[in-house]
Amino acid sequence: MGVVVSTPNYVEGIVHTTVAVDGTDATDRILDLIQGSSFLDGVRAVLLDGIAVGGFNLVDLDRLYERLRRPVVTVTRHPPDFRAIRSALTKYFPTDAARRWRLVRAHPLFRLATAEGNPLHVSAVGCTRAEAKAIVRRTTVRGNLPEPLRLARLVARAMAGVPPRPAAPAKN
Repeated sequence: MGVVVSTPNYVEGIVHTTVAVDGTDATDRILDLIQGSSFLDGVRAVLLDGIAVGGFNLVDLDRLYERLRRPVVTVTRHPPDFRAIRSALTKYFPTDAARRWRLVRAHPLFRLATAEGNPLHVSAVGCTRAEAKAIVRRTTVRGNLPEPLRLARLVARAMAGVPPRPAAPAKN
């Protein structure tokens, strides 16, 4: 699920694709989705909710950047448990665990303080940390999650038939 937003919060469009659960097609599917859309010329950066989609179908951030020539920024709310991730990769994907692990560790995460007090964990390809922070802050309207990612989650949950979570009360 992808949401194309003109910053900070004007929705230009919503795009959708599917990936194989635990497969290896995430990067290709995202490239097809963006390059095949009418929004490509207006895309200034790609925001991802982590690098794993569909279980352990991992996005190759370098390849995404090389093909799109736009900054790629990942955002996660919680620091990953790298020990558990590596263990799962070794156990469930013995033939390509090393390749998947390289994708997981290719770009270090850095903490980004938020107004809500809960830091985000961000990685960036094709831009500096300062630029990545600016992209996240510019696209965050309320709370601490960038609006395109928040909206993509809502739409994906609705398409899957999952009821929405109640919104946190606004802080005054």
